[in-house]
Amino acid sequence: MENNHENGQAITLYEHIGGETTIRRLVDAFYDRVAVNEVIGPLFTGGFEEIKRKQFMFLTQFTGGPALFTMEFGHPMMRARHMRFPITPAAAEAWLSCMRGAMDEIGLEGEARSFLYERLTQVAHFMVNTAEGGEASQ
Repeated sequence: MENNHENGQAITLYEHIGGETTIRRLVDAFYDRVAVNEVIGPLFTGGFEEIKRKQFMFLTQFTGGPALFTMEFGHPMMRARHMRFPITPAAAEAWLSCMRGAMDEIGLEGEARSFLYERLTQVAHFMVNTAEGGEASQ
């Protein structure tokens, strides 16, 4: 994504898409979809409030906003934090489908959407730790 500049300073993706308000809307729309998704919904047994809070902090930081996740939990180390969950290629695709739907719902469009979705696709595929048959992978 091209760097936009405001008053001679680069604008982060976080600022470009609308900052906190947009990230909160994206997280809410995303978890509304996750909750009813047959593939990944069952992975979330403890409710969604805490995971939504963490996802908000992570996406804020991931898009160039304040390092909220790191300030509270240390380095994200997302793959290590998710190793206890069986994440298959189908689960990664279900996660991405929920994210696409959430982006659609909140009206996130254009180059910013493409850039963010591409980066999240890389993360989702990196998180896969289990083959479709259930065999864990490193």
